[in-house]
Amino acid sequence: MTSATRPRTPRRALTGALATLGLSVGMVLTTAAPSAQAATWPSPNGSQGVSSTISVSGTKDYGMKRLYGTGDLGSGGQDEDQGPLLKLADGAVLKNVILGAPAADGVHCEGSCTLQNVWWEDVGEDAATFKGKSSGAVYTVSGGGAKEASDKVFQFNGAGTLNVSNFAVQNFGTFVRSCGNCSTQYKRTINLNSIEVTWKGGRIAGINTNYGDSATLRNITIVGDSSKKIVPCQKYIGNNTGKEPSSNGSGPDGTYCKYSSSDITYR
Repeated sequence: MTSATRPRTPRRALTGALATLGLSVGMVLTTAAPSAQAATWPSPNGSQGVSSTISVSGTKDYGMKRLYGTGDLGSGGQDEDQGPLLKLADGAVLKNVILGAPAADGVHCEGSCTLQNVWWEDVGEDAATFKGKSSGAVYTVSGGGAKEASDKVFQFNGAGTLNVSNFAVQNFGTFVRSCGNCSTQYKRTINLNSIEVTWKGGRIAGINTNYGDSATLRNITIVGDSSKKIVPCQKYIGNNTGKEPSSNGSGPDGTYCKYSSSDITYR
């Protein structure tokens, strides 16, 4: 082995180990040192067009391939009720994939699911929608990132708990939204930890206080928002009639929006 190749070996080993955990080197650097460079967005290992929704059960590892919508999934619009590129059965694990443009309605989780090292280059209607009906459903997003969401990144329509960690988000309307006007409503719990938020964005979490929702924010780094316009936690009065929900204040309160000023870092 030459001296030129020795330094790369530990990095390759580290990169492989992190991929197994749903992380990238850039994400770890960002989490460990908020003053370091922003998360490194991955390059695809080939591309595949998707003309009809792919159903996933068990574990599906795409090896960092890029998927993008074609045909009925290729409009690139923001219309409601678009089909997803991928539909995950209860308990499914999706890992190491890049969703390119058009992305349609991204990923649907029909029950508990794990999204590990999933990246959205240009969010379509939503990046992912969580739809389980059990209060015990757990949705885990570990690693990855999403860009260019004109509205929501993660749409939480179902019941249960959503855990998002080591994730980067750029240019979005709302990062995580508990559905404000679904015909069936639930209590929803949102936990966000080690999230890198890059301006421009509107709200990190949106929850419905009247249904007992809560959002816990830890280790949030907000980049480029010098005027502090991003709202970490927006409260709403949700409904099941389809009407636009009314706002109910914002900011930490220990019950619905659970964080303190030390949990939010601006740089």
